[in-house]
Amino acid sequence: MPPTPIRFADKFALFTEQWQPKVVAEMNDYQFKLSRLEGDFLWHAHADTDETFIVLEGTLRLDFRDGAITLGPGEMAVVPKGVEHKPSAEAEVKLLLIEPRGVVNTGDAGTGERTALNDVWI
Repeated sequence: MPPTPIRFADKFALFTEQWQPKVVAEMNDYQFKLSRLEGDFLWHAHADTDETFIVLEGTLRLDFRDGAITLGPGEMAVVPKGVEHKPSAEAEVKLLLIEPRGVVNTGDAGTGERTALNDVWI
């Protein structure tokens, strides 16, 4: 039986909360997560893994301790493991994250109000 297509627009229609990534697929040990973002996140790093940000809608800013980059629709960036970063968006951004299963979204910043539950599938 062939795989079922995943339609991002249909998946985004299922949730409105921000900074709470939702899993839509897995490949080996990697998860593909959709997320809505607006405002500032917190400074953090992931010691053991890279993190991929793919912007689907909106404009995402990724701040680093030595500069920043801005991503628009159809653009992506890979943040290498151990690199401290802070995502932010002036208006809502819809994005696809690719990271290993079990990665905590707040990384080494610890748990708090921005920490999302893992393995939430939609």
